[in-house]
Amino acid sequence: MARQLLQHCKKCGAWTLQRDCPHCDGIANAAAPIKWSPEDQRANIRRKMYDVESPEWLTTLPNLKTITESRKAIFEEE
Repeated sequence: MARQLLQHCKKCGAWTLQRDCPHCDGIANAAAPIKWSPEDQRANIRRKMYDVESPEWLTTLPNLKTITESRKAIFEEE
């Protein structure tokens, strides 16, 4: 299984979700991640767009288990 879902064929340049290119049967490699900088110029725009300061936005976030609950679940599986 590939580490990233999006793959880029080195031979023909096609984009795919598979390790082998469906167009030319070449080998597809993981696409480069999007460049990110701590001095993000558009962070304020994105925060306004997603309205991250509203209480409704908080309810859309997933609830994660605590560390102790996760460890307990792992020990119970063993």
